[in-house]
Amino acid sequence: MSDRFDLIDTRLAGLYVIQRKPLGDHRGYLERLFCQDELQLILAARQIVQINHTLTGKKGTVRGLHFQHPPHAECKIISCLKGEVYDVAVDVRQNSPTFLHWHHEILNATDHRSLLIPEGFAHGFQTLTDDCEMLYLHTKAYQAEAEKGLNALDPDLAIDWPLSITQQSVRDQQHPTVGQSQFQGLLL
Repeated sequence: MSDRFDLIDTRLAGLYVIQRKPLGDHRGYLERLFCQDELQLILAARQIVQINHTLTGKKGTVRGLHFQHPPHAECKIISCLKGEVYDVAVDVRQNSPTFLHWHHEILNATDHRSLLIPEGFAHGFQTLTDDCEMLYLHTKAYQAEAEKGLNALDPDLAIDWPLSITQQSVRDQQHPTVGQSQFQGLLL
């Protein structure tokens, strides 16, 4: 793809792993986290408009599964800057052949990987270590009225979280499951 990035397909259309290629020597390394020109193939006309940084303190915490409805549906590039997470993307595109299928990646501070999650996917993660820091690049700004979520413990999704869940927000616990009637209102 470029001198700084390799693009790895997943089995879910539009969902990519971005393998960063750091340049290093005895002092350490320099790594490009984002370049509009070099990622143009997968970003197309999208522009990064918001960058968020999170810290999750306790191992086993689950955040998500979150997404935004059109016209605020967003593409995200997710990177882990400190610690390690089990990062999950769920296809919520109703007409997709992989509707409600999910993909996970282990993201950490040393593997130099990011996950590009396109519009139409819910996103969440579980921390595999304490004090995880994540960097999110978004193609749309956050809009509270457009935000939706799926229950991360939904047995119909059957996400194989690797650890016992130690923490989850009340809001995330209350997201609907696929079998609940309010789920139909979430579909894209």
